[in-house]
Amino acid sequence: MSRFPETRDGSRTLSPLSVVALVVLSLFWLARLSGMSLLERLTGWAAATTRWSELPWPLGLLTILTYRNRLRRENLYDTESPAPKSVPAPEDTRYLTARTADGTYNDLDIPRMGSAGTRFGRNVAPARTYPDNERLMQPNPRTVSRELLTRRTFIPAESLNLLAAAWIQFMLRDWLSHGPSPKDNPWEVPLQDDDEWPERPMRILRTKEDPTRAPQEQGTPPTHINVHSHWWDGSQIYGNDEQAQLKLRSGEDGKLKIGPDGLIPVDPNSKKHPADEPGFWIGLVMMHTLFTREHNAICDRLRADYPGWSDDDLFDRARLINTALLAKIHTIEWTPALLNHPTARRGLNANWWGLAGKTVKRLVGRISDNEVISGIVGGRSDHFGVPYSLTEEFVAVYRMHPLIPDDYTFRAVANDEVLQEREFAQVAQRPAMELMDQVAMQDLFYSFGTAHPGAITLHNYPHGLQNFQRPDGIPQDLAATDVLRSRELGVPRYNEFRRLLHLKPIDSFEELTDRPEWVQELRRVYNDDVEQLDQMIGMYAENPPQGFAFSDTAFRIFVLMASRRLNSDRFLTTDYNEHTYTKVGIEWVNDTDMSTVLLRHYPNLAPALRGVTNAFWPWTRVGS
Repeated sequence: MSRFPETRDGSRTLSPLSVVALVVLSLFWLARLSGMSLLERLTGWAAATTRWSELPWPLGLLTILTYRNRLRRENLYDTESPAPKSVPAPEDTRYLTARTADGTYNDLDIPRMGSAGTRFGRNVAPARTYPDNERLMQPNPRTVSRELLTRRTFIPAESLNLLAAAWIQFMLRDWLSHGPSPKDNPWEVPLQDDDEWPERPMRILRTKEDPTRAPQEQGTPPTHINVHSHWWDGSQIYGNDEQAQLKLRSGEDGKLKIGPDGLIPVDPNSKKHPADEPGFWIGLVMMHTLFTREHNAICDRLRADYPGWSDDDLFDRARLINTALLAKIHTIEWTPALLNHPTARRGLNANWWGLAGKTVKRLVGRISDNEVISGIVGGRSDHFGVPYSLTEEFVAVYRMHPLIPDDYTFRAVANDEVLQEREFAQVAQRPAMELMDQVAMQDLFYSFGTAHPGAITLHNYPHGLQNFQRPDGIPQDLAATDVLRSRELGVPRYNEFRRLLHLKPIDSFEELTDRPEWVQELRRVYNDDVEQLDQMIGMYAENPPQGFAFSDTAFRIFVLMASRRLNSDRFLTTDYNEHTYTKVGIEWVNDTDMSTVLLRHYPNLAPALRGVTNAFWPWTRVGS
């Protein structure tokens, strides 16, 4: 039993808390003055294990901050060619105070950095990312899928609602994509005799090769292009180039187009109908519609305050405001909902507001240049000596498909009446459009708010994705694809992944999970060799910290990259001010959360959201 008493929120702390917090902050400042070396020795043991989560929150947070500093020094790698392409000079000066369509000129000194068409970076040394071609099919990805990932019974994540699953896919459509895979020369996966897969062998399309590799890079670790902008710039709403963006804009009052049926282009960068794109489902349409409407509402407010502004002026500012709002919701609502531990919640909140808190920052502004005290947002930009990009390891830890259920019940917000029941295939691709015609958007949001996603764990991969019929007719086991994709992209296997993140590797499967049946399954599939264990499978099998919806190993990448996306972006740091955003814009972001957005556009959701402090936690059933 802990010798620290529990507070009302379940955190364990010392008494009196204020004294301990003061001591911790003093130690932090002392550590900054001494280069952190002493503190790193004192907290290294905790950072290498899950013990940070068992400490009182001030000490646990200090441990994580110390660990993050080490990751910033040792786990950021640039993969760009020695001679990157130049960027044409803009024809006007809009780029100085507005996001460009393709993400160029976020950093005025390195204009191409982070833009669409640049490479994914790495969080481990590139020399450790050569794909192990000899073991690429060991163990067989289909075997891993069938024996370790198949959903036997739906395991709900009861602390969350289904909007959490829709949100993260919506975010991923902004951050990252390797682009469409070529259909020639696929990976061929051999199948067992009892496997009823419709093709033999199973085909898994390869990741598209990097067309920017120079001749002198022959023999170096493979690299891959992110076809999206790496920035948190709402590219899933606004597009990744000028041509796509112009098609989305109405041309009046800075607004985006919304069709008479409410359907908006879910992938503005594609020439296909959105319903024919892999990954299209009703949750994605809901989020796109909501934040397209939010953009237009921001335009209305700006038009009222700045009647002389042009269409471009209104569009540029509304995009900045809407995008900052997405970053805020993800940082201090979605992520804390999934990492519901007192230390993690405080750390994530500090990324935005600082430990000084929201009230202090709103009343008097920043009281310190230190990001821990006054937050990253509104501070100075910092790339930590390495050009900014998202990374292949970041992509790998966001493989969260178990969040998706197989069965859906749609209910009316007016009285909780069941309107429809559908399986996953009936809420994806073209059937999703039929569903939109039959169920009102407010009822769709209510249904998601009162339903649970799946837990991110073994034996909980959705059947609808494990046996998925792509729009192009190719059958796909997305679980087997996820496993093979990490191997193909050179993401280290679980134990090596942990070593390279300065974590203690496991010596046995018993150290990974306390479920004996899983231990036996893992031993069988991986031939009792923990070094063979795939990174994704290890993370799914882990016993997570209290309140966590995913593993502590995955959390280590978030510790680094969640803050880096804020640190590097000038529109969330040096240019996050009233001059760039307007006073109205800064207040809009400050005063808005996910519940505010939902109620602004669908006020009938109010009874279900009453008393709900985080919109990604389960809502109240109407009439209950």
